[in-house]
Amino acid sequence: MDSMGIKPYTLMHQNTRVADIEIDYDTFSITKIKAIHSPEHIPVGVQPTDRAALNNWIKNRSIPDSRISIKDALPKLGVHSTEQLPMKSLCLSFSDQYWIRPGNSDISWGAVNFFANSFSYDIGNILFAENEPTEEDNYFSPDNTSDGQLKKRWRVIENKYCLVKGGNNPFQQEPYNEILATLIMSRLGVPHVPYTLISDTEDYPYSVCENFLTANTELVTAYQITRTQKQANHISLYKHFLNCCETLRIPSAEKSIGMMLVLDYIIANEDRHLGNFGAVRNAETLEYIGIAPIYDSGTSMWCSQSTMMIRPSSVKTPCKPFESTHEKQIKLAQPFDWLDISALKNVSEEWRNIIKHSRFLDKARCDTLCSALDRRIKLLSETIYSQNPSHIRTGPDYGTER
Repeated sequence: MDSMGIKPYTLMHQNTRVADIEIDYDTFSITKIKAIHSPEHIPVGVQPTDRAALNNWIKNRSIPDSRISIKDALPKLGVHSTEQLPMKSLCLSFSDQYWIRPGNSDISWGAVNFFANSFSYDIGNILFAENEPTEEDNYFSPDNTSDGQLKKRWRVIENKYCLVKGGNNPFQQEPYNEILATLIMSRLGVPHVPYTLISDTEDYPYSVCENFLTANTELVTAYQITRTQKQANHISLYKHFLNCCETLRIPSAEKSIGMMLVLDYIIANEDRHLGNFGAVRNAETLEYIGIAPIYDSGTSMWCSQSTMMIRPSSVKTPCKPFESTHEKQIKLAQPFDWLDISALKNVSEEWRNIIKHSRFLDKARCDTLCSALDRRIKLLSETIYSQNPSHIRTGPDYGTER
């Protein structure tokens, strides 16, 4: 873990030179912005000369310290902080088209980006505790810049770039929750990233999804979007976000976010933070395509609660990002004219046929989860009817008695 000191780099956006910077390898921090070449390509939400904001952006490219088992892996990887890992692969990511080029290099985007070039599985294997590191290991991998607390790694599966993500003990429920979210959104016609389920030799479940981005598109997180203008004291975060979307010309933002809030209400999602939703833009033209399809819905359905603590009717069920409870937040999702709740008939039974095979979820928990899902759908139907009695798409099984 020898010190690498401060070295010159160029922040790149594909082949566009954005800014000349100096980076302290040991702290993974930008010590100086030397020159701005293309201010329009500075990461969204960052002012060109704001070194602190640019530092915050680049540090968010590293694996969080809270990642499962990450502290045990760092010494094996020869680093003392997760913030050093992105440097091993030029800060490249599967989420956007930014990277850092060494100051004395003329290497091109085409020669390094993960969409057009192979990458190593070595660091992913180490993070999953499958292999011990060797001197021959190659750490040029998108796994260095993967976000989130759950263990995950990128793989090429059937010629597609796929993210494989695990769950938390004791229930390992998060992968199954991703499957549930997929079932619900497929039935409701909500744009989403579909997830499938795989397991390892010890029957630990993993969710798998294909990267919804391409070599020419990138994700701009909701956090970045909200940083594009100052939030007035009298404006809610929800309204501020929509105002920013309007200024950026992100189409159909309000309806798309409403769909997301409906899903999160049904599955009692506790972790829809500003970093796991956003918008997709063209990395070349910088034009926004729309709100990103919904992804990362695993921290839901009381996945960290004991079975006895699952209370679907509780008005205190926590949520993010716009309100503290789902009962308050679902009011932001109006109008519900697109929503046909009758399409969710028997979705709990479809999910039951999947989760009943888990060795981490006993029958009592499966029964409780499916009953809770039915109750959440019923509550949503009642909410819609209370706000609009003329709404006729609640369905016979979930509608309020009239």
